[in-house]
Amino acid sequence: MAAKFLVFCGLVSLASATIKLQEIFSWNVVDWNYPDQFSKQQALRTGALIPENALPVGIERWRNKLFVSVPRWRSGIPATLNYIPLDAPYEPSPKLTPYPSFEGNELGNCQTGLTTVYRVKADQCDRLWVLDVGTYGYDNVTNVCPYTLNVFDLNTDQIIRKYVLRPEDIVSTTFIANIALDIGTSCEDTFAYFSDELGYGLIAYSWEQNKSWRFSHSYFMPDPLVGDFNIAGLNFQWGAEGIFGITASPIGADGYRTLYFSPLSSHTEFSVSTRILRDETKVKGSYKDFSVVGVRGPDGHTTAKVMDDSGVQLFNLIDQNAVGCWRSSLPYKPQNIGIADKDDVGLVFPVDVKIDDEKNVWVMSDRMAVFLEAELDYSDINFRVYTAPLDTLIQGTVCEAPLPVLQAQQILKPLQPIKALPRAKLYNHGLGVTATPFSEAVAVYRPGSTKSELTGSYRQPIIKNTAPKVQNYIYIPKQTSSAYTSGQFTRPKSTNKNPWWNKATNYNYEVFEP
Repeated sequence: MAAKFLVFCGLVSLASATIKLQEIFSWNVVDWNYPDQFSKQQALRTGALIPENALPVGIERWRNKLFVSVPRWRSGIPATLNYIPLDAPYEPSPKLTPYPSFEGNELGNCQTGLTTVYRVKADQCDRLWVLDVGTYGYDNVTNVCPYTLNVFDLNTDQIIRKYVLRPEDIVSTTFIANIALDIGTSCEDTFAYFSDELGYGLIAYSWEQNKSWRFSHSYFMPDPLVGDFNIAGLNFQWGAEGIFGITASPIGADGYRTLYFSPLSSHTEFSVSTRILRDETKVKGSYKDFSVVGVRGPDGHTTAKVMDDSGVQLFNLIDQNAVGCWRSSLPYKPQNIGIADKDDVGLVFPVDVKIDDEKNVWVMSDRMAVFLEAELDYSDINFRVYTAPLDTLIQGTVCEAPLPVLQAQQILKPLQPIKALPRAKLYNHGLGVTATPFSEAVAVYRPGSTKSELTGSYRQPIIKNTAPKVQNYIYIPKQTSSAYTSGQFTRPKSTNKNPWWNKATNYNYEVFEP
């Protein structure tokens, strides 16, 4: 049987552009859906809505909803937790709809409102996990509500649990932006983990016990040697940023997951078994249960990571305007860190990366460094959402799944000439990692002989794991009306039964048969 190779044919732009990720939404400035025009005009007049103050920082997809979080770092943010209906008629720059409502996002309402939300997580039990950090402002922060976990039933849009973190879980410098979930044998057997970036802690919460506890470790602290950042032509120092990106692995042979984490000001990956985190008694005396996994290499700062059930981890590389990947069966070192995609315009600060239940990857970019350290140009496209199938995104990288070893009986056919297996076509996408689909050595036999004439590995060596990037955001070409690609996708008309975002025609493939 002839081998078939599926090769993704990405659109090629006249300048830098993503190769595999497809841009589906983009905004110059974020706006909201109001019930009527009068309500919106009133919000603009009173300062309840200041679109230029909004910076989206998190996404999560659940069925027909794409959740988008917008922290209240500045005034004029009407809702911190929002969604985009994916089964609605397609709009390239959709307005955000508050979730569950405008009233449910009331600033300072500690009982029924949400003040500031960063990252959210949906689970297989149709629950949405939302941590309201209760803060307002960025440079001058006001704590208007306590840190509160809100869990929604996504089928009813109702809060089914509120849990206020204990005073022992919080320190004076606490800043929590990320959440990871660990579901065991049932929905009741669920733990949530929260990374305290500036308080250098890790908080574990048990759904069954409705209780939390806090771990401390030196691995949660920043690396003082890598606190210098160069992003979008800006140089700045975030040297105090500790544990940030966290994600849980699939369940291992021992029945537990591994939690992977890294400080923002670090190039190093660490881990700990959830067997430790699930046990409150391990808060003390578990120092040696935490491990160093490896080092990503230069320009390896990351703020978001996610791992699928096959053990492939995706993460943002904010220095490189890229999405990186690592297959957890391989040692964690620069040679095994792949660049899944990059774009020096569209992926300036890829702030969040998620994988949904259908193995689609979702990436948001928001130029956060420019928003915080300089000033955004609101005549340009500043915020984008991309998507691609996971297999497409890691194809051609070191993260791609290896094919099984070919057995001799599969290669040899008596009295028939044997063709040497061809090399898979290689494409230079400018991603910095090049490899063929073959990862194992393949023996080639001459007809009638039982002796191997040639044995070789068909996987090419890793060239490098970084790629050049634009030197300065200021000189990037403006994009005011269309996505940064030379060709445009035409969206099919959508209905509730025919969502535009789930069509195979969004991607262009060619099948090669040797």
